[in-house]
Amino acid sequence: MILTPEQQAILDGKKGETMAKVMKTLVMYGDAFEAEKLVPITSKYNHLVTSFGLKVMSPVYDLMQKLLDDGVFSGQQFSVDPRPLDKNVPANFLQSLVFQKFMYTKQDFYEKQLKELGLLSDDAFTCTCYMDEVGNKPQKGEVLSWAESSAVVYANSVLGARCNRNSGIIDIMGSIVGYVPYFGLLTDEGRKATWIVRVQTTKKPEAQLLGSAIGMKVMEDVPYITGLDKWLGTELNDATCAYLKDFGAATASNGAVGLYHIENLTPEAVESGNALLCENPKEYIIDDAELERVKNNYPVIWKNPDAKPKLCFVGCPHLSLEQLKEWTDKIESGLKESGKKKVTLPTVFTAAPKVLEAFNKTDYAPRLKATGVITSYICPLMYMNNPLCKTMPVITSSNKLRTYTSAKYYTDAEILSIVTKGGQK
Repeated sequence: MILTPEQQAILDGKKGETMAKVMKTLVMYGDAFEAEKLVPITSKYNHLVTSFGLKVMSPVYDLMQKLLDDGVFSGQQFSVDPRPLDKNVPANFLQSLVFQKFMYTKQDFYEKQLKELGLLSDDAFTCTCYMDEVGNKPQKGEVLSWAESSAVVYANSVLGARCNRNSGIIDIMGSIVGYVPYFGLLTDEGRKATWIVRVQTTKKPEAQLLGSAIGMKVMEDVPYITGLDKWLGTELNDATCAYLKDFGAATASNGAVGLYHIENLTPEAVESGNALLCENPKEYIIDDAELERVKNNYPVIWKNPDAKPKLCFVGCPHLSLEQLKEWTDKIESGLKESGKKKVTLPTVFTAAPKVLEAFNKTDYAPRLKATGVITSYICPLMYMNNPLCKTMPVITSSNKLRTYTSAKYYTDAEILSIVTKGGQK
């Protein structure tokens, strides 16, 4: 790797031993991926993936404290993934005991470290930092040092920013020195598609299901998707961006996609079209039967596969303001149709604190609360990341949550039917 004189000076210790170690970490990371150089981070803010104060993460706290003690701070303010705890989210006595006394015992301590290091604000905890209400929305072409996979794929694909799928802690290292290794999705060549995916469904495909199918097929490669603009149109409006948020999260969690292009829709596809395709790309055709095949092959790992659901999570990644409004209308309509006043099981909608703040200023908030739905800022994945939830039948319309936990996947329409009519579809 070729370093500039300034970068070499940092590596040589001109800015102190700790900064030298941070630079060395990034150089070693770049060498592992055969990066030719380091390039400046150009985004205003960073986003970190580690937000949870698990006791077993003591090396992270020690590292953060070393940075703070040596006066080494982030060159950017940053948002961070969602908090793991919210007293408003249903939990029995034993679960609450595990959360507070065994799992997230360092939460307050870690949040204090994050604040000292450069946290954007006290409520900058969300996996959808790019929402307008949150304020961490990078511009096209900006170079980032993010790690959260669902945010990375959104920034790359929908916003046209440039970021690799970094690991946790590498994200903050980039902010500290102001550089990231130049390889992969930062390069023009690395952003070309090696797959062409042809969507040939007879109706608008479920975002989470389509993303899952593509992610499992192409894995870490870049897909160029045709036929989806038929259902989404050619404008990146609120509804389309919400769809792409959920779609991208599924490609990133069910596979390892960091960038996708959609013909006639996403920025680079609109600009360059078929020129984004590599020579002789692989082909994947998705029709109704293929989506049904994918869905039917999801494993159900509940202790009792036919158990009655006890909890429902919607919002992984976090919901947008428009999605909260749409779900309010749908829940009210479903309850009216079934002759019920409240949802049939504890149901939690998660969104960024700033999005919830905006939502609570609308007349939708009291209407949704009247249905019994709970709104929260937590990370559902972190809530379920404990042994007790393995025996708890949780349902979700998130393929990311399904992938990483014991939650069972249902489409949005199926979720709506279950929570407003009861039973299990």
